[in-house]
Amino acid sequence: MPEQSPWFRPRGGFTRDGWESVVDATLPGWAHTGLRVADLGDGGSRELPVAGVERIVVPLAGSCEIAWTSPDGSGTVELEGRASVFDGPTDVAYLPVDTAAVLTGRGRVAVAEAPATARHPLQVVAKDDVAVELRGAGRSSRQVHNFGTPGNLVADKLIVCEVITPSENWSSYPAHKHDTHVPGHESRLEEIYYFESEVARGLDAPADADPFGLFATYTSPAGDIDINAIVRTGDVALVPFGYHGPAVAAPGYDLYYLNVMAGPDAEREWRISDDPAHAWVRSSWDAQQFDARLPYTPDQEGR
Repeated sequence: MPEQSPWFRPRGGFTRDGWESVVDATLPGWAHTGLRVADLGDGGSRELPVAGVERIVVPLAGSCEIAWTSPDGSGTVELEGRASVFDGPTDVAYLPVDTAAVLTGRGRVAVAEAPATARHPLQVVAKDDVAVELRGAGRSSRQVHNFGTPGNLVADKLIVCEVITPSENWSSYPAHKHDTHVPGHESRLEEIYYFESEVARGLDAPADADPFGLFATYTSPAGDIDINAIVRTGDVALVPFGYHGPAVAAPGYDLYYLNVMAGPDAEREWRISDDPAHAWVRSSWDAQQFDARLPYTPDQEGR
């Protein structure tokens, strides 16, 4: 059996301190990003201690209440959430550096983190205000929720978005990298992929259906990396460097991933370099129609 990449772990591989997954700087070779994922069940809670990190709280399924305390005061934030990650955007909350919080709710929740020094105000982005981008074309069509990206959220280091890829489509493609600082052209950013998958909209599937997708990374001049993985709900891939993509939704199943990015550059920017062998593919999209199944919304027929 081939050796598993140290940069990919199936669901439960990062379990710690009552969280289903915890990614942080305690992992060898990891420094700039973090992730926590928990299933709160029906009214459960998790604590976020004071730390030198900024955070974005993202309900994956269900709702969440945040009781927060910081040097600026204290308060409570209600995030309405959604039925699942395939039901369009959710409310999210940005928590500044040195903020403690208790998350209470129902369903699953993710917390994106990045070590930071500059303090910015606590921010809540309502689901109706999330910038929804339809990216690509044809079988490379996907839906991106840009609630935590530069231009849409004020932060020090943290860049966060989520992507929905319908059945049989490709995303995170062409394969690209952001591991070398080239001013105006490429950023240095670590990246976390957190995955979920389920039966595609409008399809009936047997009870033993096993939703999945595929994800790959490969070596760039910045370092050697090799992930060729079947990905399912709860799996996590780490990209410290290297080309990454594609993320592919298998026939019959939709694929979701949450992206968490941050890095050492002074500027908070997402700038990428495509693999030169595949960059030409982008121009082919000009002659293709966008996938009519998107955007996914809560009231879409067949849901």
